[in-house]
Amino acid sequence: MNTGTKKNRGGTSGKAVWTVGALIIGVVAVAAIVSITSSSDTASAPGVTSEFSDVTVVGDSLPPLDSGATDAAVGMTAPVLTGKGFSGNIVTTTPGTPTLIVLLAHWCPYCQKEVPLLVEWEKSGEMPAGVDVIGIVTGTDSAKPNYPPSAWLAREEFPVLWPVMVDSQERTAG
Repeated sequence: MNTGTKKNRGGTSGKAVWTVGALIIGVVAVAAIVSITSSSDTASAPGVTSEFSDVTVVGDSLPPLDSGATDAAVGMTAPVLTGKGFSGNIVTTTPGTPTLIVLLAHWCPYCQKEVPLLVEWEKSGEMPAGVDVIGIVTGTDSAKPNYPPSAWLAREEFPVLWPVMVDSQERTAG
């Protein structure tokens, strides 16, 4: 009978080991899932590229350009935009400063022609003094050509010269 008792104890202890092992594997799996899902917002991690970011707008939007002869926005102050760049750096437009805001879409053929011209303009010294240039990447779509925009603009050396704001998925800045 002592032999039977030892077998029951051995069987019970084996089940306990399997149960503890299964619990450990479950905890590790849950921790891995939480880690992966919480790190999906790469915009807040320095040095990590993110193709989207939240953008805040302070002030009123400018009126749309009509087909009329006079632009109603002339003389108005544009709203202040604040967002992040590809690596999480803060980018803000400065009110009262002459600023060239360049709206960029990675799939846009006009944008693809404009970016190298602007870079050459700056490198040649022909950019007017006292003018801030800020790129705003908007309309990002992984299904369209030339994705991701961060790689495209890096190849063109645009972010080396000027700050680039990453628009939200809702295209708030645009």
